[in-house]
Order: sequence, then structure tokens, then C-alpha cells
Amino acid sequence: MMDTGISISAETIDKIIRIALTLGIGLFITYGLAYLVRTTITRKMTKQSRQVVNRGIVYTGLVILAFIVFRIMEVDLTALFGAAGVLGIVIGVASQTSLGNIVSGLFLVSEKSFEIGDVVRIGDKTGRVFSIDLLSIKIKTFDNLLLRIPNQTVISTELINVTRFPIRRMDIKFTVAYKEDLQKVKAILEEISRNNPLVLDEPETLVILNNFSTTGLEITFAVWHERDNFLKVKNSVFQAMIERFEEEGIDIPVITRLDINKIPHG
Repeated sequence: MMDTGISISAETIDKIIRIALTLGIGLFITYGLAYLVRTTITRKMTKQSRQVVNRGIVYTGLVILAFIVFRIMEVDLTALFGAAGVLGIVIGVASQTSLGNIVSGLFLVSEKSFEIGDVVRIGDKTGRVFSIDLLSIKIKTFDNLLLRIPNQTVISTELINVTRFPIRRMDIKFTVAYKEDLQKVKAILEEISRNNPLVLDEPETLVILNNFSTTGLEITFAVWHERDNFLKVKNSVFQAMIERFEEEGIDIPVITRLDINKIPHG
């Protein structure tokens, strides 16, 4: 038999076994403790608070486990820390943005402006909050894309939380010709609101005469609805407006804007 010249001492085998056992037991304890805390102590916390606590336990456990493994391997931690100190200076200079994102993330969690599952608009980006991490938040857009936004961007940008409150107001702004009977237009809009089961009676619907323009009189038709019914209310109200204006011989108004923070609720 050919001698490969490779031999493993009993001490090395012992270290490998101890490292394997340490990793197995350590990971079991770390993730088991995180699960136990998540299902008991933090059960009444918000989703992002539970996520932060859970990750804090896991990260702490992994760091402790790494030090134990280094000790078993008899690694000189003094030399390691010395090298890490030099490396840390280099990394620190290059990672100021990351540190800023971490600090911003702590502010976001403490401020509680939004939770996992909320629909938010950050700048011109809109979606449902999917994850809140140390460096960024992730939102799922309505066309099923995952969008990552750094925490610093979130903290320094106007943020609109669409789903924080159970009801929303939809402002439909349009223009009618000056020749039209405004009382008749107002009555038609109130009828549309009254006959739509998805439009709330309270707060009451508003019909506001906004402004005189070169094409006609600008009107705002404001209806209240439950936040989950946005698309149904939009479609049904638009269809009813078109049909009723055609029936009454009123010029089809030019809808200039649907003002609901320009955010769908889907």
C-alpha cells in the first residue's frame, strides 16, 4: 500500500471533535434561545422589535461561539486583535455609511413610524414593508419586486405610511364646464356616494368647489373608505361617475388627479 505521508495526530482529531461538538451545541442553544424568546417574552412586541431582539440574540451567540472555537484552536487572540485593530481602522474609514445605517435603523425601530406589513412610500418608491434589517429595510413593490432602501435614506426622506390608520380618504379632482348646473353635479356625486356600499357614511363625503380654470370649474369629490377597499372603491366610483354624467347629459369631466398620496393599497 502506498504511503501518502499524511498523518493526523490524536490531538488534532480531538480538537476537530471538540470544535464540531461546540458548534453543534452552541448553534442549537443560540437558535433555541432565540426561538424561545421570540415565542414567549417578545410575543406581544411589534414584528420589527421581535426581529431586532431575535437577531441580537443570534449575533451575540455567534460571536461568543466564535471566541470559544478560537480558544479550542489555541489561536493567539492578542495577535488577532492586534491585526483586527489595524484592519478595523481601514474598515472603519470605509464603513462610515454602514455605521450611519445601523444608527438610523435603531432610530427607525424606536420611532415606530411603520411596521412589517405596512404599505409605505419612501420618496418615489412604494411597497409593503418586507423586512427591517440593521443596514436597510426591504419593501415588496406591487409589481412583486424586492426593493432594498438604506436606513439612512429612510430616516432622511419623507415617509408616508398608508396603512397605519384603518380608513382613508380618496380625493378625486376633476373639471366641469361653466355651463353645467353645479347643484345637479353636486347631487349626482352625493347620490353616487350614498349608493356605493364601500363608501363610508362617516366621515361624510365632501364635494368642494376648488378653483376657476381656463377649461371650467375645478371640483374635488372626496369619499372615505376602508383602506383595504381602495381599488374596489376607485373602480366603482369612477364607473358610476362616467355612467351618471352620460345619463344626465353632462360633459364628461376631465379627471385631473386621484389624490390619495398616489399610493395603491394592494
